[in-house]
Amino acid sequence: MTQSSIPDFERKRPIVVVSGLPRSGTSMMMRMLEAGGLPPLTDYQRTADDDNPRGYYEFERVKKLKEGDTLWLPAAEDKAVKIIAALLPYLPPAYRYRVIFMRRAMPEILASQRRMLVNRGEDPGKFSDEELATLFEKHLTHVYSWMNRQTNIERIDVNYNELLERPAAFAALVNRFLDNRLDESKMIQVVDDRLHRQRHKG
Repeated sequence: MTQSSIPDFERKRPIVVVSGLPRSGTSMMMRMLEAGGLPPLTDYQRTADDDNPRGYYEFERVKKLKEGDTLWLPAAEDKAVKIIAALLPYLPPAYRYRVIFMRRAMPEILASQRRMLVNRGEDPGKFSDEELATLFEKHLTHVYSWMNRQTNIERIDVNYNELLERPAAFAALVNRFLDNRLDESKMIQVVDDRLHRQRHKG
């Protein structure tokens, strides 16, 4: 294969994307990657609060992906950026992405979101848990189907609940996925089970 025949996205360094539903453990994974030596792309505009006392690790321009704002993507090469699942299909095909997709027990996601809405003084009762769970599951099916069709995306799934129980195993999994360039011992140190406040039994 000649240089001219190599797809553009294969010439670029991969962008590490941490994704999942809101309240699925994406901030914890971003913190692990940063501790392990992979710098995050974040502007720190959204500051830590009671719902995320260690910070959100967000980059505001990510929210404009749907509007076509992709000029910031070169700054994300060889870094980690948090992008919620709903925005993944708006990523342009000109880049390579390694997606760490966070999963969490659905009852915990729903409980955590409701608690966050209460803390913000918003109404958490617009939809029932059953309705939200159905919407979220349909959304995940759509996003997974999209990711599976992309030739420029590699993905691993990380279960937040299992990560808290076996941080060393998942630090090793993520490190292998990212070419063994992270410090696993430092990744493990930032996993804090005390932040697991919405627990689901069953």
